Amino acid sequence: MENQKSNRTRKIYLPHTKQWIEVTEKQYSTYYRDIWATRKRAQAHHQCMCPKSEQWLCDGDCLICPFHAAGDCLSLDYTITDEEGNEKSWLDDLTDDVPSIQSILEDRELLNALYKQLEALDPDGRLICELIMQGCTERAAAAKLGLSRNTFTYRRDKLLAALREALRDYI
Repeated sequence: MENQKSNRTRKIYLPHTKQWIEVTEKQYSTYYRDIWATRKRAQAHHQCMCPKSEQWLCDGDCLICPFHAAGDCLSLDYTITDEEGNEKSWLDDLTDDVPSIQSILEDRELLNALYKQLEALDPDGRLICELIMQGCTERAAAAKLGLSRNTFTYRRDKLLAALREALRDYI
């Protein structure tokens, strides 16, 4: 039975050449497998509106298909109406605060200077900075370093003051 099914010939339509070609069942399945999967995904997102009678035309390229729909994708022109009846675009919520090139370059220079200062720190200083960045409490950080809380805060404050002084031209 399986052998008869694999010997059966089917026809596939090649839309680009507008030809019908006879193929085996295995070739038929291989050719249409990706097309069927693409169409199924597009249908799940309401993007494929191919009528059943025209599905043989499908080549899996939904963007050029005459039956393609927007589906659940939002357009840049999409608007909603709020409670007061005003139309509002999602673009209205975007801020106009675009950083200038100068501020980006200044931030980059500050980060490079900060990395240079952090590399120059002793191992305890680096560990203190890492614990601060991880959000450890003073008590937990002091316990990890094997120090009292007061000693930890003294060293931390001294370290941060030294970093502030080294980076005073940037801050």
